[in-house]
Order: sequence, then structure tokens, then C-alpha cells
Amino acid sequence: MEKIKGGVTAAKGFQAAGVEANVKYKNRKDMAMIISRVPCKAAGVFTSNVVKAAPVVWDREMIDNSPYIQAVVVNSGIANACTGRQGYAYCQETAAAAAAALQIPENAVLVASTGVIGMQLPMDRITGGVEKLAGALSDTREAGTQAAEAIMTTDTVSKQAAVQFEAGGKTVTVGGMAKGSGMIHPNMCTMLGFVTTDIAISKELLQEALRADVADTFNMISVDGDTSTNDTLVVLANGCAGNPEITEKNEDYDKFVEALHEVNETLAKMMAGDGEGATALFETKVIHAASKEDARTLAKSVICSSLTKAAIFGHDANWGRILCALGYSGASFDPQALELFFESSAGRIQIYKDGQAADYSEEQATKILSCPVVTVVVDMKMGEEQATAWGCDLTYDYVKINADYRS
Repeated sequence: MEKIKGGVTAAKGFQAAGVEANVKYKNRKDMAMIISRVPCKAAGVFTSNVVKAAPVVWDREMIDNSPYIQAVVVNSGIANACTGRQGYAYCQETAAAAAAALQIPENAVLVASTGVIGMQLPMDRITGGVEKLAGALSDTREAGTQAAEAIMTTDTVSKQAAVQFEAGGKTVTVGGMAKGSGMIHPNMCTMLGFVTTDIAISKELLQEALRADVADTFNMISVDGDTSTNDTLVVLANGCAGNPEITEKNEDYDKFVEALHEVNETLAKMMAGDGEGATALFETKVIHAASKEDARTLAKSVICSSLTKAAIFGHDANWGRILCALGYSGASFDPQALELFFESSAGRIQIYKDGQAADYSEEQATKILSCPVVTVVVDMKMGEEQATAWGCDLTYDYVKINADYRS
């Protein structure tokens, strides 16, 4: 497997575009489109929030019931959540506009929205944006980047990733884009993520691969503990690589799963590191846990702790907050047996062992915690399972950003 530059247009047969449609803000790209030149197998995972945005309902219905998917239309600025029957009708209207512009069936179009909850979409601008997108489609890397930029809200950078590998004697590409900085605490997926691949694979195996992978990628990140109403992660596979269709779990399937994991993990970490107001990517790696479930639970508990996140922002080696977060996670363990370490590009230091503080230098710890990527390693000394979770520090700017988000 090889990492390559690009995103959703890296795979054969896919085009994308990003344009300004003035959905809510002016002078910024706020609508994106992805299209395959041929029909795609589609898989998706969606928010576990009981309050689901209209696009989530639409997309689940289309993926479950449509014979194929061929395009996605995304807007930023307005989430189309808590908008009643009108909001769902606007999803259908958006899909109809895209279908007419692209000459594809209405039920082959997915829609997605992100932004402020409770506002109705300005459909004249949405349908106008669809027309602009259809005329701007391209398979270039630049077009993929413009699409990735158009789905941003409070994100400070666009998020893309792509890899290639060999399957059935053919070169296969998996590429993706995602957005998310706040209201990030996924449970089934992330804020918005779109992955394209030219592999030929059955819909059943595509869905199985996606659902299994989110458990160790997007479900292992958190910025603020809020699970969005709009969480959506979709994978489109158009078969343009020309490999023999994967219909059983074989070596080619394993390669695809590895490639999908690389793209998803890269995007997930980018989201965690770009948390609203964040200055550092905060990673917790739990090793030697009794079970995989315990490892995931413990790692997530630490990166979700507001007190620990604040300590990371202050470059403070306050290991007591980490022990506290582990202790209320719900997993059983012996606090006398585990060991804690901090590590970053500035080095590695042990901070806790034998039930008490280790003999370490506060100055060295502060230096390690002052780097843009900080890792807490938790050695449980109980088994062979491990898991990693990703979050970010908690800063003054997080409050500032969210205090006036609607204005």
C-alpha cells in the first residue's frame, strides 16, 4: 500500500467540484459535489443521535433501497436538522435538481448538510449551487481539494487522504475527504466523511468493511463529547479499477480493508487535531488490556476528559486526571499495576508506576507536552489487547467559537 496525494478524485472515474452558493455565508465555498461516471455500490454509517437530520434519513433510505448511488451533494452553513417534513422535502428537491443536471436517477443522489441546526435551507441558492457544481466538475486533484474546502464550517484546514494498492493485478485507489472540528463525538461514524474507491466489490462486503473499521477510527475520536445530528460516513465503489469483483473475504479483501483503514484513520486524526480552538492532537494509546472493548473504553475515557484536555493545553503533567478518567470509564483494573507514559517528538517519560508518581522531571514533562502531537501511553499489564483514541486539548478559543457560532 502506498500513500498518495489527493482525495475523492484520486480514484478512477470520480469527479468533484466545490463552489460558492451563498447558502449562509458570502465569499466562501459552501457547496460540494462528487460524481462517478458509472453507478456505484454504496455503504454508509450514520449518527446514533435520536435526533437525526433530514439528510441522514434520506441517505439511509437511498443506500438501503436504491439499486445504486452515483452522486453526492453537500452544503455547509446550514445543517437541515430539526426542520420537520419541509427539511426532508428539501433533500428530495436537492436530489431532483442534481439528477436533472447530471442526467441520473433521483434515487442515485445522496445529500448531506452541516452547519447551524434549526434553519431551513434557502432552496433557490441550493438549486443554483447544484447547477454551478454540475458545470464545474473535474477529475483533477484541485477539484477534489475545492470540494473538501466547500464542506468546511469551523474547520481551519481541509481534510483529504488517499492510498493505492494492487488487487487482482490492477491498481486500486481509495481516497476520501472529511470535515469536522466541533460537535465531534461519533458513535457509528463522524461528522461528514466521503470515501471513493475504484475497486470492484460487493455491496455486502463494502458495508461490512466500513462498519467494522469505524470502531477503531472515527468512533475513537472526540473533540467535545457532543454526537452530531448529521454524522455521515459514506463509501462509494465504482469498480473502474477493473479488478475481479471481490465477493468473499480473500487476500484482496484484506488489502482493501487495510487501505480503507489508512484513509479513515488519517481523516479521523486530522479531525481530532483540528478541534475547535485546538493547539494539539491529544492521543491516548492503551496497551496490554484484558479485552479490546476495555482498551477502547479506557482510551476514549481519557481523551474525553475535559480536565485532562485542559491539562494538555496547559502543558501540565497532571497524571491524576488521567487516572481519574481511567477509573470512571467502567473498565475493571488494578491501579497499582498500570503504568503511564507521556511521549511526543520531544521524547518519552514515565509518569506513574506502582500506584504512585514515578521519579520524573516536571521540566522534561512540560517540554514533551508542548509539542503539537502529544501521546499518553497506558500500559494496563493485564493482557494483549490495545486501542488508540484521538482528541485535542481544550482551549479558551473553543468557548469563544461556540459562544457565537450562530452569528
